[in-house]
Amino acid sequence: MDAKISEIKKWLGTGSINIFGYPMSGKDTQGVKLAEALGGKLLSSGIIIRANEIEKHKKLTDTGNLIPTNIFYEWVLPYFEREDLKKYPLVLSSIGRWFGEEDTVLETAEKAGHPIKAAVLLNISEADVLDRFHKLQILNDRGERQDDKDLGVFKTRLEEFRLKTMPVLEHYKMMGMLVNVNGDQSREAVFSEMIDKLYEYLQN
Repeated sequence: MDAKISEIKKWLGTGSINIFGYPMSGKDTQGVKLAEALGGKLLSSGIIIRANEIEKHKKLTDTGNLIPTNIFYEWVLPYFEREDLKKYPLVLSSIGRWFGEEDTVLETAEKAGHPIKAAVLLNISEADVLDRFHKLQILNDRGERQDDKDLGVFKTRLEEFRLKTMPVLEHYKMMGMLVNVNGDQSREAVFSEMIDKLYEYLQN
């Protein structure tokens, strides 16, 4: 695996890999692992948005809906230009979730020297996602996030993914940039397959 990671790192340079998936599919978990393996940095739209909600005393995600595009641009896109990230490859966790945002995200990343070179989809069924949701209610390891504690809100998040994010993934697919990974495995197996699939992708 180390040899494949080394080749991916060389191919990626200071570029970006954008990871997508249903809520609780493991985007941030796998994003952290991939960023560490590549010597890069993670940019998570969810983490950035929640931090801004706290700082600005706004509640935009409690209903489960995606934030408006203009606010997404204002809060998230400036991170591509940060000086402390210039020399690093970036692993993105769902940057540009709403269909119509992806071209602006691609252009912004390109101009900042972090061109998006692949989009990874962690494939997992809605039934398995809901099973994870119910198990997490017992474990209570997601903190006080309302969008992870209320079933109705969580189902809204799933619907938002179907209606708004699936078309984004189709766009990446049409561009030949989509890498599909089975997300319904152990964390170690998901990571291993992601490395294998990215390696196969760069060979082509």
